[in-house]
Amino acid sequence: MADVPDVVQPVAIGPTWRRGPDGKFVLPAFTLGWQCLAWTGTYLQHHVGAPWRYTSEQARLTLWWYAMDPVSHRFLYRDGVLQRLKGWGKDPVKATWSAFEFVGPCRFGGIAEAGNPWGIPAGQPVGAQHPAAWVQIAAVSQDQTRNTMTLFPSIFTRRALEEFRIDLGKEIIYADKGRARIEAVTSSPRALEGGRPTFTSMGETHHWVESNGGHEMAAVIERNATKSADGQARTLADTNAYEPGEDSVAERTREAWESARSGRAADTGLFYDSLEAPAEALLTEEWIGPTLRAVRGDSVWLDIDRLKASILDIRNPPSRSRRFWFNQIVAAEDAFLAPYEWDACPHEGLQLASGDELVLFFDGSKSDDATGLVGCRVSDGLVVTLGVWQRPANWPDDTPWRVPREDVDGVVERAFAEYRPLAFFADPGSGHDDADGERYWDGYIDAWAQRYGKRLKVKAVTGGANRHAVLWDMRDRRRQQAFTEAVDRFYRDVLERQLLHDGHRVLRQHVANARRRTNAWGYTIGKEHRESARKIDLAVCAIGARMLRRTLLTSATWEKRAKARGKGRVVVLR
Repeated sequence: MADVPDVVQPVAIGPTWRRGPDGKFVLPAFTLGWQCLAWTGTYLQHHVGAPWRYTSEQARLTLWWYAMDPVSHRFLYRDGVLQRLKGWGKDPVKATWSAFEFVGPCRFGGIAEAGNPWGIPAGQPVGAQHPAAWVQIAAVSQDQTRNTMTLFPSIFTRRALEEFRIDLGKEIIYADKGRARIEAVTSSPRALEGGRPTFTSMGETHHWVESNGGHEMAAVIERNATKSADGQARTLADTNAYEPGEDSVAERTREAWESARSGRAADTGLFYDSLEAPAEALLTEEWIGPTLRAVRGDSVWLDIDRLKASILDIRNPPSRSRRFWFNQIVAAEDAFLAPYEWDACPHEGLQLASGDELVLFFDGSKSDDATGLVGCRVSDGLVVTLGVWQRPANWPDDTPWRVPREDVDGVVERAFAEYRPLAFFADPGSGHDDADGERYWDGYIDAWAQRYGKRLKVKAVTGGANRHAVLWDMRDRRRQQAFTEAVDRFYRDVLERQLLHDGHRVLRQHVANARRRTNAWGYTIGKEHRESARKIDLAVCAIGARMLRRTLLTSATWEKRAKARGKGRVVVLR
């Protein structure tokens, strides 16, 4: 067991916990945050008679979030993410910032002079109230918006209510006879389209996924902020550590920030601040206390003993405890591969070239699961997604959806026209065609065999009356065993970074969705449960394509070709 240090050093992301050479916290040189601290201390309250006061950590966050360019007087950050452990106090902090954006001096109005009434340091910005403030508290459910909206009646002082003529409502709060407002909005992207909010607080974006409209909602909010009249409208998301593989808005935003930090993408002004447990922290009694004290920051109201009891309770999965209380982004215990393991494999800028030799693996479905086609280049094992088809998230529930077979057939035809497929295995799945009772893909798979069979060096079924160039039905026990062995090899290749892939987003998501499932020959992969909306079909295709490449390279046909070319048989089986 690793030695437990007296003080655990958290992983600090963002500027809030950054210290300079003198050991002091680094603060922005020019920020409207000083105005925010002064205004919230004057017009907001913890409870009646107790002026609002941020913790030191929250005050530094405020200074950095409102940091400005000293020349253009524009905010340094166009959007932001606040990621902290559960119970840290994200809702109260974003409520106070929303109140400041609502009726406070939240836009640049000048430069402070010494002895100003607000006590702002000389040379720092002084704010001015927005003439038409429109603040949105956004979430994918009404319950999530309620967490923030219910705070406003208690945090405004009587002075604020009277001076700004605030009319408190449950869904919309008005001020200055309707010239300013705060409203709660949920996942209805079409209703939001076209608005011009001046500030949007996006709550719990780890819950914003495609199935509940979260992706589209985030896109609409971003477009609305971009077209703001003064160019200063901003969005702020709060989140707990997300679950990898859900493809949530929180996951996408973290990946965007990491890409910008590493230089793989342009820096678009994303503020990201998080305090996370180090990787070596264990879920043991010795580690839990010091780790929680490190990641809670200044939120001393969190009861360490109570949290420790929850973490040690065996009814709570370790991955959930790490996400909620250690603020760590970790995969579920039965995950096949973690996203960071997949990302560690070479994938930047890798793609097929016209005329490349490759193998193809197809996994078919009718409607519920995804249908995928993945290629694997023979020369180096590069895995490339050629097509994926799955029911759109916004498809009406009362309208049947079927995988468009003609579109799939077109992609297969293009693959054979542009590249040189040497083997093609296709699993038809179990879906049946409503018209004639045959399996949904049988007719197309037969057509592919007739059309391309002579070009294929390895056939799916070679002997007996059922021989077939393409049909590879995974319900057969021998094929289940072969696929199970391929799963283990695929896993080891990824961990050893011996697998190349094209970085396709949906393939990455399906790999992250896959769970380990045991069978008679070891472990294979499956969905988290039978009715899960988290698809894994492209992961199946990728494993199948790597398996098929190995089958080709170890075949007698390939050995004969190598000898005929006079090159011997030197093959690197990556």
